[in-house]
Amino acid sequence: MRVLITGGTGLIGQHLIPRLLELRHSVVVVTRHPQKARDRLDSRIEIWNGLDGQQNLDGIDAVINLAGEPIADKRWTEQQKQRLCNSRWGITRKLVALFAASQTPPSVLISGSATGYYGDTGEVVVTEEEPPHNEFTHKLCAQWEQIACEAQSDRTRVCLMRTGVVLAPKGGILGKMAPIFRLGLGGPVGDGRQYLAWIHVDDMVNAILWLLDNDLRGPFNMVSPYPVRNEQFSHALGHTLHRPAVLRAPATAVRLLMGESSVLVLGGQRALPKRLEAAGFGFRWYDLEEALEDVLGK
Repeated sequence: MRVLITGGTGLIGQHLIPRLLELRHSVVVVTRHPQKARDRLDSRIEIWNGLDGQQNLDGIDAVINLAGEPIADKRWTEQQKQRLCNSRWGITRKLVALFAASQTPPSVLISGSATGYYGDTGEVVVTEEEPPHNEFTHKLCAQWEQIACEAQSDRTRVCLMRTGVVLAPKGGILGKMAPIFRLGLGGPVGDGRQYLAWIHVDDMVNAILWLLDNDLRGPFNMVSPYPVRNEQFSHALGHTLHRPAVLRAPATAVRLLMGESSVLVLGGQRALPKRLEAAGFGFRWYDLEEALEDVLGK
């Protein structure tokens, strides 16, 4: 297939693209920074400098939409919230318009979302049917999903990826946490009871390929079958790095530091991949410590 990817230079894209090439698909990456993409990615990919010069998506077989400004890098001022929304909603609207303008549109759109769709759900077991809490992360993801679903037709199916915390050798949550834990300064956040839905990057890539190859549509929780509490995650990370993990970050201090975005670490979702497993997808990484040892060993 000829696969178009937005956000290809990000954490997931950099792991997904080599697999697609290995499977002999051809890859087109949409980026605002062509030189950075050329430096980071395989020379066999084709690069589009944005979507504004494109009239349609004829000749593209599938689209994987991973674009979006990192959600946890800055405090959520009103301006930053708008940037987070625009970086996701804008490019998705452009893709949907190109689907509509195509004589032979791509057969599938696999579009990003996050477990933040559900908001902070506490102890509730969260499958794809769980009603959300109406907070900022839900509003961000719900509109993102709604725009993507406009591409659905009798010729195009749409899959929505409600992704949890992705564990990868470089970048992502471990890129921020591992250096602190290596210094022996890590530990639980708040009371440590909030759930963290995680997924090994290899399972994430395999799940995307599964959605690409099977006649599926709708939302999918892209998470391991075994979410853990923040305290368990901290203990496992400390154990993997052979460091103590006992310096608890008080919730009050986290709120002062992060403001509204503190919900990302003080809240969480006990999310399960119900629809992926029902569709027959098999996870490789179930055990968090094994996953961390594999990722950090790389």
